[in-house]
Amino acid sequence: MAAAVECSFLLALGAAAPAADAAEVKVMSTVALTPTLDEIIPKYEGSTGNKLMVIYSTIAELKKRIDAGETADVMILSRPVLDGLQIQGKIAEGSIVNVGRSYVAVGVRSGAPKPDIRTADKLKTALLAAKSISYADPAKGGASGVYFAKVLDRLGIADQMKSKTTLVPGAEPGQLVAKGEVEMCVAQASEIAAVPGAQVVGPLPGDLNNAIVFAVGVGSMSKDPAAAKSLIELLTGPAGVAVLKSKGMDPA
Repeated sequence: MAAAVECSFLLALGAAAPAADAAEVKVMSTVALTPTLDEIIPKYEGSTGNKLMVIYSTIAELKKRIDAGETADVMILSRPVLDGLQIQGKIAEGSIVNVGRSYVAVGVRSGAPKPDIRTADKLKTALLAAKSISYADPAKGGASGVYFAKVLDRLGIADQMKSKTTLVPGAEPGQLVAKGEVEMCVAQASEIAAVPGAQVVGPLPGDLNNAIVFAVGVGSMSKDPAAAKSLIELLTGPAGVAVLKSKGMDPA
């Protein structure tokens, strides 16, 4: 299987390789795609000769930078944000493609007992029983952190959770549970699944569940849209989808 995926990578890259001189491709990406891109980047660069310069941050922070005038050849954000940027003329018309879908999930250390979170009441009980928890700081704009803060309010336990909560800038909650620094984390399922030593318990239950569709588009000011499209074709093609699934994300 690994050999087949590797072969499909090379075939896809060989077909997408530009005939012109190698390009430097700037990418602005949500941290949720970090595990996927980290695996794709060296293969893409090695086979095309193109150089990728990737900026990872929260969706809110990246949008703020784009609104302030920064741009990139390739932008990977949530679908609604990219659609809005296309309306503003900052994404090339018709270039947006869905990449994958992830949901806000609970995670614990690999091998640890999985708490029962099948209903809102059971999730509330599990959260109150946890000695410590981590999620993305809502003030930093991380989508999962902003959403989970609202969940805690809905459950009526926001104040009770504060003293045992470690807020982090981005995708670090899974790393903290893997290291044993916190007992439980809440983050995108793809971010938790990508961390050795962390395991996904499951999505938030019932109507507390929240899925995000991530998409990719070509910046309207891209100096090399062909190189940008070659990366998108790889990311959304069979080889890219295989990596995406291995990192805990569902194809969109």
